[in-house]
Amino acid sequence: MFGRKEPDMEVIIGPQSGVKGEITSKGTVRVDGRFEGNVAAECFIIGESGAVTGDIIVKSCIIGGKLIGNIRASGCVEIRHSGEICGDIYATRISMAEGAKFDGRSYMQRPRELELREIEA
Repeated sequence: MFGRKEPDMEVIIGPQSGVKGEITSKGTVRVDGRFEGNVAAECFIIGESGAVTGDIIVKSCIIGGKLIGNIRASGCVEIRHSGEICGDIYATRISMAEGAKFDGRSYMQRPRELELREIEA
């Protein structure tokens, strides 16, 4: 993503799977199935067939499927052409492809401001 190497893949939820709970990972989490719950990870990816309901706290993320929830990213958020987000985005950078859907508010912040908001939350 954006010319950087993604962290190690730690968690994968396949297209035929549905999971409820909470995920915390120091690597990359990828969802191609259904997931309900919050995620805290280095990198978070929702594949085109993925659907997530919950809040996301990450360094960076790629949204190719559907997300209902808020994103707090200390780095970048990439919304691909098939991506849909219903929620707010707090990030330092946002990239949105033509055809992507976003229903919410975006808050562009410097990394330090974002860290302070995470501590307050």
